[in-house]
Amino acid sequence: MDILQTILALIVTLGILVTIHEFGHFWVARRCGVRVLRFSVGFGNPIFSRYDRHGTEFAVAAIPLGGYVKMLDEREGPVPEEQRHEAFTSKPPGKRIAIAAAGPAANFIFAIAAYWLLSVVGFTTVAPIAGDITEGSIADAMGLRSGMEIHQVDGRKVTSWRDINMRLLERAGEDSSISLTVSDGQGERTLRAGLDGWQLPDDNPNPLSQFGLTPLRPDVPAVIGEVVPGGRAQAGGLQAGDRVLAVDGEPVADWFELVERIQQSPEQSQQWRVERSGSEQVLEVTPASRTVDGTEQGHVGAGVAQVDWPDEMLRDVRYGPVAAIPNALSETWSDTRLTLVAIQKMITGLLSPTNLSGPITIARVAEASVSSGFEDFVRFLAYLSVSLGILNLLPIPVLDGGHILYYTIEAVRRRPLSEQVQAFGLRIGMAMILTLMVFALYNDLMRL
Repeated sequence: MDILQTILALIVTLGILVTIHEFGHFWVARRCGVRVLRFSVGFGNPIFSRYDRHGTEFAVAAIPLGGYVKMLDEREGPVPEEQRHEAFTSKPPGKRIAIAAAGPAANFIFAIAAYWLLSVVGFTTVAPIAGDITEGSIADAMGLRSGMEIHQVDGRKVTSWRDINMRLLERAGEDSSISLTVSDGQGERTLRAGLDGWQLPDDNPNPLSQFGLTPLRPDVPAVIGEVVPGGRAQAGGLQAGDRVLAVDGEPVADWFELVERIQQSPEQSQQWRVERSGSEQVLEVTPASRTVDGTEQGHVGAGVAQVDWPDEMLRDVRYGPVAAIPNALSETWSDTRLTLVAIQKMITGLLSPTNLSGPITIARVAEASVSSGFEDFVRFLAYLSVSLGILNLLPIPVLDGGHILYYTIEAVRRRPLSEQVQAFGLRIGMAMILTLMVFALYNDLMRL
């Protein structure tokens, strides 16, 4: 069932983003007088299609890993003389550039619209208040202490732990100083510390943890909220509502300590003392084994009972329709900056290429964001849309950016590049894209 949910989440996510991207190409092509033959979401044989009054076929194909807009093009076959003026190749370079750039532009517009919608609808976020600080870490060196609320990172406003994670990701591998604007009972002030080439591990990057910062969280008692059918928790007799008091005779302080005990004991029998309906009993539970980021861990198939966050740890974020516009632009620029910085750091070696993700990771994150709720899913879509727009603008033949490069050269030279040069560039571009795809898929498999 989990695999089916993950696959469905991937299909929905890619379907939304591909449709938006290709609609950009389609919309501008129509307005530039180009005849569009097919608008397809997915590759392969259509499983559904219909034609509009302009003769364009709108199709949903069997392989949901992309899409395309097929236009009348003299490079793909003879074009009747009476239709030649509607061919893509008959248009001047400026119009062809506009059509190629329209797909990425649609991705950015979608991101802005998504962030605007979230800003207007509003959402509740956990305040970024520091919890435990790791001794000797960068957070410790700058004087960050438990109970301080973080308001800015490097002078840029943050309202959630997600915002802080994004800002820290941007700074990975750098030597300059970082600043946090914080507040506590003594007022607001700015803390600074040098990064000294601060790096994130390749296998499991966690900016907050590696920075030495743990979010403040309410007490989470070791109470079972749900039991997964067929899991080791159910096999051991656990039920929803059970409070775990001890494991192998050692008291359990909270849910996080219980999880740690489980993870450290794959396929090892444990004696759990639980409280159920006012009475205590001992159950035998054997955590199953699974590999997480190359490490063997135990798990039992149980979820924590929901804990309500105290009001003082929550922040309501909401903007008016007009005020939401600059906020949406700022959020989109932050995503754009993060993606550009990540690409630059991968090229220069400051960030490991193992952070590159493929369809498996996208599917897992998509499923997690869908499960987390509307806000997380919309944010994930917006970020992925920005990344898709930027990657498509890279000047690599096969991508939109490569086409834009060719058409720009043609506009400057007043004649197109030779077919031999374009074909050579196409082969290089295909090799680069296939290499990236294989590498990203390899990284995905290594994370399983």
